[in-house]
Amino acid sequence: MPAFSMRKTTWIRQHAAALRALLVLTVITGIIYPVAVFAVAQLPGLHDKAEGSLLRQDGRIVGSALIGQSFTDGNGAALARYFQSRPSSSGPGDGYDPTSTSFTNLGPESIVDTLADDPDDAKQSLLTQVCARSKAVGERDGVDGRRPFCTESGVGAVLSVIGPRDAKGAVPVPDRVVSVNESCPATPFLETYEGVRVECAKVGEDYSAGLIVPVRGAAPAGPAVPADAVVTSASGLDPDISPEYAGIQVSRVAKARNISDADVRAVVHAHTRGRDLGFLGEPRVNVLELNLELDRRYPVRN
Repeated sequence: MPAFSMRKTTWIRQHAAALRALLVLTVITGIIYPVAVFAVAQLPGLHDKAEGSLLRQDGRIVGSALIGQSFTDGNGAALARYFQSRPSSSGPGDGYDPTSTSFTNLGPESIVDTLADDPDDAKQSLLTQVCARSKAVGERDGVDGRRPFCTESGVGAVLSVIGPRDAKGAVPVPDRVVSVNESCPATPFLETYEGVRVECAKVGEDYSAGLIVPVRGAAPAGPAVPADAVVTSASGLDPDISPEYAGIQVSRVAKARNISDADVRAVVHAHTRGRDLGFLGEPRVNVLELNLELDRRYPVRN
């Protein structure tokens, strides 16, 4: 057989085999596998999860058990009759925009605010965000909202100590001390530091040359407001809160719904899930499921 004919025959066999493989794999991965997955997803116990774990009230979809949402009025104020979710940085306003999942990218070294006359140009540090949220939660739920390194006004208690430094980088004799997160004409949270009067911060003035000193203050070591009430999750869409955060909200919700604290605690307990497999993750409470159950059992009469 001529060499050309042999090469042609080999080429045809190879391409025919490739075409058969393509057709077989297309049937398996493009038809059989999707149909099998769809069929499995229809099994009892899996169908709701496959459909997005959607939750309904009065026959209409109100959300997903997998995506958190805020429970506020048109002005962004927390609705007293509802348990509140953790803070969210996804989207503007109250956050919890599922089309804009994000995180703040701020770490523990973010303790100095960017002050500005225009609020749009100002930027709060992570510390001030935590302080402000803790203060707000404390006032809303009737608990001690104080935290270490926070002022009573709800900003980071941070000083810029300006003056000559010694060999260790300390400033033994300050020339000036400025409360960098309290803009003038605010009264600084401390009157004096190392014998020097503490000044308020002037917008536009740079205090980075000073030694940045966070001041712990007299807040208790264990804050009454738990961490998940004051920091966002990585996704910004966390549907759960800790049992501790749910616990400090019980009295407010009970009062708003005109029921007893025990009634609310029973619903919270019913919607508290433990660690997965007994050791993965942390105990948690799904906020949307909890609020829907409260609406079903104890609706608020306007």
